[in-house]
Amino acid sequence: MSSLPDSHDSPDSTSSRRGRGPGLRTRSRETAVKFLYGCDLRQRRSMDGFDAFVAQQGQRGPEVDFARELADGVIAHWDEIDEQLAAFSDNWRLGRMAVVDRNILRVGVFELLHVEGTPPTVVINEAVELAKKFGARESGAFVNGILDRVRLEVGGHPPPGPKED
Repeated sequence: MSSLPDSHDSPDSTSSRRGRGPGLRTRSRETAVKFLYGCDLRQRRSMDGFDAFVAQQGQRGPEVDFARELADGVIAHWDEIDEQLAAFSDNWRLGRMAVVDRNILRVGVFELLHVEGTPPTVVINEAVELAKKFGARESGAFVNGILDRVRLEVGGHPPPGPKED
């Protein structure tokens, strides 16, 4: 799908730790979440207005391409993603979740299940960072818990650890 890499040498979240600001994929995820937040509030699952939105955000180039892939993918798989969220968010109905948390989770679930090449730990970390930036104080832990359950039970990608003999 996407041609933007997610490695320590790529322009992703690790670049912000080196003083270069957020990477392309980090900005793309943020743009997708913001766009989907608006879709959710308007109760319209449509890419209508995406180009105007990214232009207003001052975004262009490869970061727009990945943001479009994420937003379009979430919209195309909205019901499937919401089913996963409902299954893994014990005691939280989707309608009770904060709108920003719900859309960060949607992007994370879509990326875990449908975007190849991004390590699940990177997807989860990026979602947690977005939740810390835009959500409530406990949003990071909430997002981490749900996405980790999705990763373990649906994604099937176990975390790296010591090899057993």
